[in-house]
Amino acid sequence: MHKHALNALPIAFVLVAALAAAQTSQKNAASNDPKAAVEQVLHTQQDAWNHHNLDAFMAGYWNSADLTFFSGAKQTSGWQATLDRYKATYASPGHEMGTLEFSALRIEMLGPEAAFVRGAWHLTMSDGKTPHGLFTLVFRKFPDGWKIIHDHTSAAE
Repeated sequence: MHKHALNALPIAFVLVAALAAAQTSQKNAASNDPKAAVEQVLHTQQDAWNHHNLDAFMAGYWNSADLTFFSGAKQTSGWQATLDRYKATYASPGHEMGTLEFSALRIEMLGPEAAFVRGAWHLTMSDGKTPHGLFTLVFRKFPDGWKIIHDHTSAAE
Protein backbone atom coordinates (compact mmCIF):
# COMPACT_ATOMS: atom_id res chain seq x y z
CA MET A 1 0.00 0.00 0.00
CA HIS A 2 1.23 3.50 -0.78
CA LYS A 3 2.26 5.80 2.05
CA HIS A 4 -0.46 8.33 1.05
CA ALA A 5 -3.13 5.63 1.11
CA LEU A 6 -2.11 4.63 4.64
CA ASN A 7 -2.30 8.27 5.76
CA ALA A 8 -5.79 8.61 4.25
CA LEU A 9 -7.21 5.62 6.17
CA PRO A 10 -7.51 7.41 9.55
CA ILE A 11 -9.12 10.42 7.84
CA ALA A 12 -11.62 8.19 6.04
CA PHE A 13 -12.43 6.42 9.30
CA VAL A 14 -13.06 9.75 11.06
CA LEU A 15 -15.34 10.91 8.23
CA VAL A 16 -17.38 7.69 8.28
CA ALA A 17 -17.67 7.85 12.08
CA ALA A 18 -18.76 11.51 11.92
CA LEU A 19 -21.45 10.73 9.32
CA ALA A 20 -22.77 7.83 11.40
CA ALA A 21 -22.86 10.01 14.51
CA ALA A 22 -24.74 12.75 12.65
CA GLN A 23 -27.38 10.26 11.42
CA THR A 24 -27.78 8.84 14.92
CA SER A 25 -28.06 12.36 16.32
CA GLN A 26 -30.82 13.21 13.81
CA LYS A 27 -32.75 10.04 14.70
CA ASN A 28 -32.39 10.76 18.43
CA ALA A 29 -33.53 14.35 17.92
CA ALA A 30 -36.62 13.11 16.09
CA SER A 31 -37.41 10.62 18.84
CA ASN A 32 -36.98 13.31 21.53
CA ASP A 33 -38.94 15.96 19.61
CA PRO A 34 -42.45 14.73 18.82
CA LYS A 35 -43.00 17.30 16.04
CA ALA A 36 -39.76 16.22 14.37
CA ALA A 37 -40.75 12.56 14.74
CA VAL A 38 -44.14 13.17 13.11
CA GLU A 39 -42.51 15.16 10.32
CA GLN A 40 -40.01 12.32 9.80
CA VAL A 41 -42.90 9.88 9.22
CA LEU A 42 -44.16 12.15 6.43
CA HIS A 43 -40.68 12.51 4.88
CA THR A 44 -40.29 8.73 4.99
CA GLN A 45 -43.68 8.30 3.33
CA GLN A 46 -42.81 10.82 0.62
CA ASP A 47 -39.54 9.02 -0.07
CA ALA A 48 -41.26 5.61 -0.16
CA TRP A 49 -43.89 6.92 -2.58
CA ASN A 50 -41.24 8.37 -4.86
CA HIS A 51 -39.54 4.96 -4.93
CA HIS A 52 -42.93 3.40 -5.85
CA ASN A 53 -42.99 1.40 -2.61
CA LEU A 54 -46.58 1.44 -1.34
CA ASP A 55 -45.81 -1.07 1.42
CA ALA A 56 -43.16 1.26 2.91
CA PHE A 57 -45.50 4.24 2.38
CA MET A 58 -48.22 2.43 4.35
CA ALA A 59 -45.84 1.85 7.28
CA GLY A 60 -46.73 5.42 8.30
CA TYR A 61 -50.33 4.37 8.88
CA TRP A 62 -51.74 2.54 11.89
CA ASN A 63 -52.09 -1.08 10.86
CA SER A 64 -55.59 -1.48 12.27
CA ALA A 65 -59.13 -2.05 11.12
CA ASP A 66 -59.88 1.23 12.97
CA LEU A 67 -57.76 3.39 10.64
CA THR A 68 -59.98 5.88 8.76
CA PHE A 69 -59.25 7.53 5.42
CA PHE A 70 -61.58 10.16 3.93
CA SER A 71 -61.15 11.33 0.36
CA GLY A 72 -63.84 13.48 -1.20
CA ALA A 73 -67.16 11.96 -0.18
CA LYS A 74 -65.71 8.46 0.21
CA GLN A 75 -64.70 6.86 3.51
CA THR A 76 -62.29 3.93 3.67
CA SER A 77 -61.98 1.99 6.91
CA GLY A 78 -58.99 -0.12 7.85
CA TRP A 79 -55.34 -0.40 6.92
CA GLN A 80 -55.81 -3.10 4.27
CA ALA A 81 -58.69 -1.27 2.60
CA THR A 82 -56.56 1.91 2.54
CA LEU A 83 -53.67 0.02 0.92
CA ASP A 84 -56.09 -1.51 -1.61
CA ARG A 85 -57.43 1.98 -2.39
CA TYR A 86 -53.93 3.31 -3.03
CA LYS A 87 -53.09 0.32 -5.23
CA ALA A 88 -56.28 0.71 -7.28
CA THR A 89 -55.82 4.46 -7.69
CA TYR A 90 -52.07 4.66 -8.30
CA ALA A 91 -50.50 1.25 -8.90
CA SER A 92 -52.97 -0.57 -11.16
CA PRO A 93 -52.73 -0.84 -14.94
CA GLY A 94 -53.28 2.51 -16.60
CA HIS A 95 -52.34 4.44 -13.46
CA GLU A 96 -49.07 5.80 -12.13
CA MET A 97 -47.81 7.05 -8.81
CA GLY A 98 -45.95 10.10 -10.07
CA THR A 99 -43.62 12.08 -7.82
CA LEU A 100 -45.06 13.17 -4.47
CA GLU A 101 -44.20 16.29 -2.53
CA PHE A 102 -45.64 17.31 0.83
CA SER A 103 -45.48 21.01 1.71
CA ALA A 104 -46.87 23.67 4.05
CA LEU A 105 -46.76 21.22 6.97
CA ARG A 106 -48.24 22.52 10.20
CA ILE A 107 -47.87 20.11 13.11
CA GLU A 108 -49.83 20.81 16.27
CA MET A 109 -49.30 18.63 19.30
CA LEU A 110 -52.59 17.67 20.98
CA GLY A 111 -50.78 16.01 23.86
CA PRO A 112 -47.69 13.86 24.41
CA GLU A 113 -49.09 11.04 22.27
CA ALA A 114 -51.30 12.81 19.71
CA ALA A 115 -50.73 15.29 16.91
CA PHE A 116 -52.81 17.08 14.29
CA VAL A 117 -51.15 17.80 10.95
CA ARG A 118 -52.25 20.06 8.10
CA GLY A 119 -50.48 20.26 4.80
CA ALA A 120 -50.55 20.15 1.05
CA TRP A 121 -49.74 17.33 -1.35
CA HIS A 122 -48.63 17.65 -4.95
CA LEU A 123 -48.06 14.94 -7.54
CA THR A 124 -46.10 15.40 -10.74
CA MET A 125 -47.12 12.85 -13.36
CA SER A 126 -45.14 11.75 -16.42
CA ASP A 127 -47.76 13.31 -18.72
CA GLY A 128 -47.23 16.72 -17.08
CA LYS A 129 -50.44 16.67 -15.05
CA THR A 130 -50.10 17.89 -11.46
CA PRO A 131 -52.89 16.65 -9.20
CA HIS A 132 -52.73 18.35 -5.82
CA GLY A 133 -54.74 19.15 -2.74
CA LEU A 134 -54.80 19.48 1.02
CA PHE A 135 -54.80 17.01 3.88
CA THR A 136 -55.41 16.81 7.60
CA LEU A 137 -53.98 13.93 9.58
CA VAL A 138 -54.35 12.71 13.13
CA PHE A 139 -51.25 10.95 14.49
CA ARG A 140 -50.98 8.81 17.58
CA LYS A 141 -47.79 7.62 19.26
CA PHE A 142 -47.51 3.85 19.59
CA PRO A 143 -44.68 1.75 21.06
CA ASP A 144 -43.30 1.37 17.50
CA GLY A 145 -43.54 5.09 16.73
CA TRP A 146 -45.93 7.71 15.40
CA LYS A 147 -48.66 6.49 13.07
CA ILE A 148 -51.49 8.13 11.14
CA ILE A 149 -54.81 7.01 12.61
CA HIS A 150 -56.99 9.30 10.46
CA ASP A 151 -56.34 10.84 7.03
CA HIS A 152 -58.67 13.34 5.35
CA THR A 153 -57.36 14.24 1.91
CA SER A 154 -58.95 16.53 -0.64
CA ALA A 155 -58.05 17.11 -4.27
CA ALA A 156 -58.27 20.43 -6.07
CA GLU A 157 -60.72 20.56 -8.95
